[in-house]
Amino acid sequence: MAEHTRSSITIDATQATVMAVIADFAAYPAWTGEVKEIEVLETGQDGRAAQVRLLLDAGAIRDEHVLAYTWDGDREVGWTLVRSQMLRSLDGSYTLAPLAGGRTEVTYQLAVDVKIPMLGMIKRKAEKVIIDRALAGLKKRVEDTDGKKPAQG
Repeated sequence: MAEHTRSSITIDATQATVMAVIADFAAYPAWTGEVKEIEVLETGQDGRAAQVRLLLDAGAIRDEHVLAYTWDGDREVGWTLVRSQMLRSLDGSYTLAPLAGGRTEVTYQLAVDVKIPMLGMIKRKAEKVIIDRALAGLKKRVEDTDGKKPAQG
């Protein structure tokens, strides 16, 4: 990833529990806010999504894009843009590191390039808002499941 924005959060759950929530795409509309519709287009040999279509509605910004995912067990998931109307590129990842007491540090890294001209400073601020909102939503979703399998949709 070229220029990217990164942030981390500690979640009171194991890596496997956190990654199960990340991998549960059907539930994204319930906890992400901006994702209104999601469809897994392709599944990898590990049973996890390999390609996903997302319909986003963030007020002034509405877009549909397809992302390709790569998984490294419960340690990391990365994604790249396949197609979008508004984005030229989108590369991101969640990296999960175990902490004492069954907790997990989750680091979200994101680099976005939009098709319309945008100052780098404004773009990085937008990336930071996206990351912070996603990490807070993920933490709430994981910790609300109380260690149970996440509820579907």
